[in-house]
Amino acid sequence: MFRLKLTGVILYAFIVFNSSPILAALPVSVAGEPLPTLAPMVERVQPAVVNIATRGHTSVQSNPLLNDPFFKRFFQEFGTRPQRRETRSLGSGVVINADKGYIVTNHHVVEGADEIQIVLHDGRQMLAKLVGSDPEADVALLKVKEDGLADVPMADSDQLRVGDFAVAIGNPFGLGQTVTSGIVSALGRTGLGIEGYEDFIQTDASINPGNSGGALVNLNGELIGINTAIIAAGGQGNVGIGFAIPINMVRQIVDQLIEFGEVRRGMLGVIMQDLTPELIQAFGLDIHSGVVISKVIENSAAAEAGLEAGDVVVAINGSPVRSASAMRNVVGMLRVGEKMQLEIIRDKRSKTLTAVIKDKVEEVVAGQKVHERLAGATIEQANDGGEVYLVVTEVEQNSPAWHSSLREGDIILSVNRRTVKNLDEFRQVLAGKSKQILLNIQRGQSALFILIQ
Repeated sequence: MFRLKLTGVILYAFIVFNSSPILAALPVSVAGEPLPTLAPMVERVQPAVVNIATRGHTSVQSNPLLNDPFFKRFFQEFGTRPQRRETRSLGSGVVINADKGYIVTNHHVVEGADEIQIVLHDGRQMLAKLVGSDPEADVALLKVKEDGLADVPMADSDQLRVGDFAVAIGNPFGLGQTVTSGIVSALGRTGLGIEGYEDFIQTDASINPGNSGGALVNLNGELIGINTAIIAAGGQGNVGIGFAIPINMVRQIVDQLIEFGEVRRGMLGVIMQDLTPELIQAFGLDIHSGVVISKVIENSAAAEAGLEAGDVVVAINGSPVRSASAMRNVVGMLRVGEKMQLEIIRDKRSKTLTAVIKDKVEEVVAGQKVHERLAGATIEQANDGGEVYLVVTEVEQNSPAWHSSLREGDIILSVNRRTVKNLDEFRQVLAGKSKQILLNIQRGQSALFILIQ
């Protein structure tokens, strides 16, 4: 799976006369009807599609031997290796609001960028500011200060049908603006492992590296999706399977990026799985698709709504739910405080429940935000099949946490002899800023106490 050779093909018609080829002009009409062309639509859309070039830096891991005092002294005369390396990337973007200068693209196009340069269709160049980004759905919003921009109207991507014509516009391989056409090959593609939230439009319009963030439009010149990824055998370019994020999904994300600079997703609080033929038979159901709730998290929105393990969700807000990944997408697009109606089947009876989306539980915290003696440690609230626990995911060398013998992978069982299972409990125990911290941890197959003074 890839995120988004220079080939030129020119078609000539020749007439042989006296052994000399003569270029024959194509007719302007056939049987009195003008030849079909996408040119007028493309000419309207092209000014709103931009090329994006980014420049950034990434850390380069030094050789572990250089951390050894002996080798460090031995190689000192040769100087130290640079710790940062410059990175560059190319992609595409689409102006969605000309008046405010908003440009939408993919998160992976601008990830880690120190500088984002925009090149318009007419050759104008300018720097863009990152308004916000959502790595889970691979959407980023940029803003430029420039007059005379053109934007693309947005379609309702929920109205798309397989077989609808689609046109992709972008900057493949850095060649400059390129137009390809095809059809909508499939809708609602999920479970591909490309993004955290997936609901892709699949198209055979040629999409290649550099098309990422570009426009997928219908024949009316309306934006139906943002091109983001391809399947390519051996990573060698397009094979007719490309994916775009539906514009309705992009629109919801952009609204939050403008308001918050990030996407603040809520939480339903369930563990779920697809309804398989075996489960259909075991539950004695006469339906063919849905989502089975395998566990409900305590004190979650799902628990407060009355959802139970074994419930089969068949629709959310009136729309059918066909898979667990599709349900995750729906929940992931809802804001905290929004209501969702769940149509479920429980014990072969239909039932409707209403859940109010709650704040997503904080999952990662820097140690120094809890207690100064834990500085240098990163602590994560993990969830394994509904079993919540705290694990140390990172410890900086020579930090207070490191000198206290805390190590990556340690599972925190208790603090000051009080059992803790989540970050809230962890904070509550240490709220008094104790002079010392007694941690009971599990390290591999062993358990031990660590006293931090």
